[in-house]
Amino acid sequence: MQMKKLSEMVGVPLIEQVGKKIYLTEDGQELAQATREIFGIMDRFTTLAAERQGLKKGQLRLMAITTASYFAPRLLGEFAKLYPGIEVSLRVTNKEQVLASIANNLDDLYLLGQPPEGMEIESTPIMDNPIIVLAAPDHPLAKEKNISLERLAQEPWLMREKGNEAIKQAILTGLGISALSRHTLTLNQPGQFAVLDVQGYPILRHWYAIYPAGRQMSVAARAFLDYLLERPEQENT
Repeated sequence: MQMKKLSEMVGVPLIEQVGKKIYLTEDGQELAQATREIFGIMDRFTTLAAERQGLKKGQLRLMAITTASYFAPRLLGEFAKLYPGIEVSLRVTNKEQVLASIANNLDDLYLLGQPPEGMEIESTPIMDNPIIVLAAPDHPLAKEKNISLERLAQEPWLMREKGNEAIKQAILTGLGISALSRHTLTLNQPGQFAVLDVQGYPILRHWYAIYPAGRQMSVAARAFLDYLLERPEQENT
């Protein structure tokens, strides 16, 4: 309905329906681009205004992949307590939507498990992201030490494409094992899963804060990135 009213205001159709799908017309695409440019101008104005006022006011838009939902809200909450005048928002979604947002320069910072390839970005490692092998507590390998990869390969593996929560439920029902970020355990009671003692694990990776190359970081975004880099590393962050 809003797009229909907007079409009436500008005097040209902005959307068209093909089957059950709705697409932007050429005019609609140009308007969308103009809107992004306007928001870019507003972002730059907000940045300049915030610089004049220090960190008393401002806005921070953070976007993160689903796995980061285990720690990102707490980190953002801690930051908001330090700077109550900054309006913060967090969107958690799948990797594809995060990459689309980066491509369209829609948010200030993005949290990902690895920098995307083929995109002009700036990336900064902000914390460790150890990958561990999880099994049900009563799994035959739960009490084994120094498990070889050959032995591990004999077990049914659950693929991460199903989503972390679905994978963890499948692990608990005994359907198999999986390699997941240690951060996925932070919302579970201790002892609910067995962390297998496997040769070569944990695999140490990192979480990254990412933003499009060439983007002028807002004062709030720079302050949040500095906060992430300066805070002490904590177990199961």
